[in-house]
Amino acid sequence: MSLALAPLDVSVEVEANLPCRKFDPDLWFSDSPTQLELAKSLCGDCPLRVECLAGAVERAEPWGVWGGEIFERGAVVPRKRPRGRPRKEDLARDAELRVEAEARLAANGLATSRNAVWLAA
Repeated sequence: MSLALAPLDVSVEVEANLPCRKFDPDLWFSDSPTQLELAKSLCGDCPLRVECLAGAVERAEPWGVWGGEIFERGAVVPRKRPRGRPRKEDLARDAELRVEAEARLAANGLATSRNAVWLAA
């Protein structure tokens, strides 16, 4: 049984406290790197963060913030880069953030061979 399809005992009261229910849903699907980072931070205290992330990994969500991670073209990305050619220091920071994102996925049990997720460069 997958985590994404596992029945959840969620009351209406808990749903009302979910950040994605309190704030503008467009925030989780923004093109702005700053807004996506805000959405990621709002997911931090969500009681359904792990289930949300597991479901997004399983579905290979094409884009948006799910479970505190940014998805782009079905892969987890450490951060959304602005348009244009990246600076060298941005490339180095992206490599560090990619390692951190891999660690978060592994900590949630999502980096197994069954649920392999490719981190986009």
